[in-house]
Amino acid sequence: MAINNTPRNKMTEQAPDVRNKNFKEVCLGFDAETAKAEADRCLNCKNAPCRKGCPVGVNIPAFINGIKEGDLDKAAALLKGDNNLPSICGRVCPQEKQCESFCIRQAKLGGSVAIGGLERFVGDYALKQTAKAQKPEPNGKRVAVVGSGPAGLSCAGELARAGFDVTVYEAFHKAGGVLVYGIPEFRLPKDLVQAEIDKVKELGVKIELNTVVGKTIMLCELTEEFDAVFIGTGAGLPAFLKIKGENLNGVYSANEYLTRVNLMKAYDKNSITPVQVGKKVVVVGAGNVAMDASRTALRMGAEEVYLVYRRDRSEMPARAEEIHHAEEEGVIFKLLTNPVEIEGEDSKVVSVKCQNMQLGEPDASGRRRPVPIEGSYIDIPCDQVIIAVGTSPNPLLRKSCDQLETTPKGTIIVNSETGETSIENVYAGGDAVTGAATVILAMGAGKLAAKSIKERLLK
Repeated sequence: MAINNTPRNKMTEQAPDVRNKNFKEVCLGFDAETAKAEADRCLNCKNAPCRKGCPVGVNIPAFINGIKEGDLDKAAALLKGDNNLPSICGRVCPQEKQCESFCIRQAKLGGSVAIGGLERFVGDYALKQTAKAQKPEPNGKRVAVVGSGPAGLSCAGELARAGFDVTVYEAFHKAGGVLVYGIPEFRLPKDLVQAEIDKVKELGVKIELNTVVGKTIMLCELTEEFDAVFIGTGAGLPAFLKIKGENLNGVYSANEYLTRVNLMKAYDKNSITPVQVGKKVVVVGAGNVAMDASRTALRMGAEEVYLVYRRDRSEMPARAEEIHHAEEEGVIFKLLTNPVEIEGEDSKVVSVKCQNMQLGEPDASGRRRPVPIEGSYIDIPCDQVIIAVGTSPNPLLRKSCDQLETTPKGTIIVNSETGETSIENVYAGGDAVTGAATVILAMGAGKLAAKSIKERLLK
């Protein structure tokens, strides 16, 4: 059979000079005809190398084959059997570094199959179906899940499908974790996140909002009440630069800035949540959060947004797609520059002083170390600074329970094969264990813990 050499199909997008002024979704996805054409590019490899790159083990060729056959119900059932949040993953997962990187079409056959785009297409189709999920027969076991982000939702969904009575405890007034407070509307619409959460709730999962485990209720209370506990509290404690001027008015952590805009809807003129709208904004960092913050600042009305990063472009940790979108929308990259002081006047930000850098010898991570160029500085005038240089787990939970072993960085120590912590029948996963990482890795950790809980409690 001749190989289909058709190049990869592209999803349609809003034009850059239009989308940088609104919060509507940037990528518009595949229509049915284009999705079918893209699915037809899949070679249905016997050993399915793409599956090696999927942290939740989606049977990729099988669900894509459902699209080829025109049977979207079959495709959705296969996809949802492995992934509780496909519409979300199809939008925010770094497929280019995971499943798509293993696709044998990647190098010479028109580019890898657009697995993420097809996952999004099928996931969105599944959300539009009105039939409710069938609740399984109860098995008599109860599990508490702490945190309703991707790790917690993944774990809760897997357990509910197996008949567990699952209660999720969420500190915020809205479920979703980083999916609602961290990722902007233009990348991940919040009504879609809610629709995915509603599908999990249809399985019988209960969600208790405004409940801070470690304050409202203690971990030891949960271990007494439930047969097992899963901790998926994420990494919501922002890191700072520890330089002069970080306490000036107009300096935000990316965490606070994005939470105000995304979760608290500060972009809506009718919102009661205040957030400063800077005219000239400096964002420090080059990960996905930095891209989100810089692109959000443009949409909030900034005239100029500078992204400051101490390494060069090849070292930027953000997804290539997000870097491309940010640059298209007008974000100005200031690479090989490192902030050394935030300068102010009358307690307000007026500029950021940056030292110029050059790349030296590789460090322990294998990346070339940024080295200061002595005496070489630039000033970037601005009235707002957003710091996006990483996060770590909130110490509240571990401080409330001495038995929970953590690393010096505050991440929870778990058995890598089971996800179990130092406390029997208490499991953990996601950013609370790894530090800030991706949505799909958190979901994989939640799925692993659910598997371990099932094996332990149903034996």
